[in-house]
Amino acid sequence: MNSCTGYQRRVRSPRLLHSVLLLVLLQSEALSARKQRGSRSQPRRAQPAPPPDRAAATESFPLDFTAVEGNMDSFMTQVKNLAQSLYPCSAQKLDHDMKLHFLENASVTCNDGSPAGYYLKESKGSRRWLIFLEGGWYCFNKENCDSRYETMRRLMSSSTWPQTRTGTGILSPLPEENPHWWNANMVFIPYCSSDVWSGSSTKTDTSAYAFMGALIIREVVKELLPKGLESAKLLLLAGSSAGGTGVLLNVDGVAEQLAELGHTEVQVRGLSDSGWFLDNQQYRSTDCVDTISCAPTEAIKRGVRYWGSVVPERCRLAHEGEEWSCFFGYKLYPTLKSPVFVVQWLFDEAQLTVDNIHLTGQPVQEGQWRYIQNLGNELRNTLKDVPAMFAPACLSHEVITRTYWTDIQVKGTSLPRALQCWGRSLQDNSESNKAPPRGCPVHLIDSCPWPHCNPTCPTLRDQLTGQEMSAVRFLMHMGFDVQKMAQQQGLEPSQLLGMLNSGR
Repeated sequence: MNSCTGYQRRVRSPRLLHSVLLLVLLQSEALSARKQRGSRSQPRRAQPAPPPDRAAATESFPLDFTAVEGNMDSFMTQVKNLAQSLYPCSAQKLDHDMKLHFLENASVTCNDGSPAGYYLKESKGSRRWLIFLEGGWYCFNKENCDSRYETMRRLMSSSTWPQTRTGTGILSPLPEENPHWWNANMVFIPYCSSDVWSGSSTKTDTSAYAFMGALIIREVVKELLPKGLESAKLLLLAGSSAGGTGVLLNVDGVAEQLAELGHTEVQVRGLSDSGWFLDNQQYRSTDCVDTISCAPTEAIKRGVRYWGSVVPERCRLAHEGEEWSCFFGYKLYPTLKSPVFVVQWLFDEAQLTVDNIHLTGQPVQEGQWRYIQNLGNELRNTLKDVPAMFAPACLSHEVITRTYWTDIQVKGTSLPRALQCWGRSLQDNSESNKAPPRGCPVHLIDSCPWPHCNPTCPTLRDQLTGQEMSAVRFLMHMGFDVQKMAQQQGLEPSQLLGMLNSGR
């Protein structure tokens, strides 16, 4: 046995790292409190942190990160250096990857009959679990499912899945990339059912494909129970794109499944990323041939029949005879019981694609530009009554598993911070009906009206040259008329350009 192996065995337990992190956080809060007490411009005394719950001390810290948020990059660098000092062999690859497990129930399969499964990275000291549903569009008849199988087989079969996956964004095990969930038990369920996680039909001699998305989730939850989920405190069902819609369709079902099995103490919540689609009229109607050309409503109507879809019972009763309505967030969300946090770009690329707005080649026409602006307004209207949400005015799709997910802000608040505030508000409300903590917002939506008017939006690149584009240059490329827009807003063109550059 080499020295690295021996040392890793001695310090393998995450509790030591957690304890040191707690000390660092306490010291940073104490330092901040001393600075506040000694500053004439900030005379308010810092409130002492409540004593941590002993049972939860190994998994999370009920401390306010405000004291270190102003210099979070430096703080996370210190955390990383501290972790590396505790693990001197960290130059060698630590066991951070999620490992593939095929379902024990062989009757629950991918589209082509190959075994479905999941990737798991356990965190023995934690009672928090994050189950992530992958996205990847869908198919709704034999013809376009055959085409999908030829071009995107990994989304219909497990035959080429790797043995491990490395988590990124909210699935990352690194605290500098994932400040509040890095030490949770991580589960990634690959998407191989092509049914927006809703199907319940098996492959037979007469049907070419199985559609078992809803059943795959149930089986994964069942198999995770003896691995530690049965003693969990919190389960966050998350997903992006079709996986984000899958969260909305399945979060109540997961809560009900756990309750039926006697695990009522597990708090089930949802995190839906880029899955809040609108059933609006396309900018230009085309024949319904595939998922790209077909209007969202027509594609889902056909899919629901083809997949043998299961939708939440409360939504089914609210939209009896039109169960397809339950695939659209603003119609499904009001029927849900479980808390759900919605993340949605106001100018979602996938929504624009199915609406037949293609932002490539020539600048968009004036009618297309009005359609894009109106899409942002419609999304704002459908999200206004959602208490926990994060909606930047950006042109993009998916975010929570991106490495840059900590960089996006709405009104000065990052997405990880908003999710932390949401968790605190749910905990506080369950304990004493207290209002959300000050300076900890959970309803965040941009008010500026144009794509990429938020300066923290992901980088745009010219599709021909690959070079980065500024927001102003991007808008010009799309046919944005500065003179005309400034006149409509009662501004000088220079004022409007200044507002665009500052994201106001």
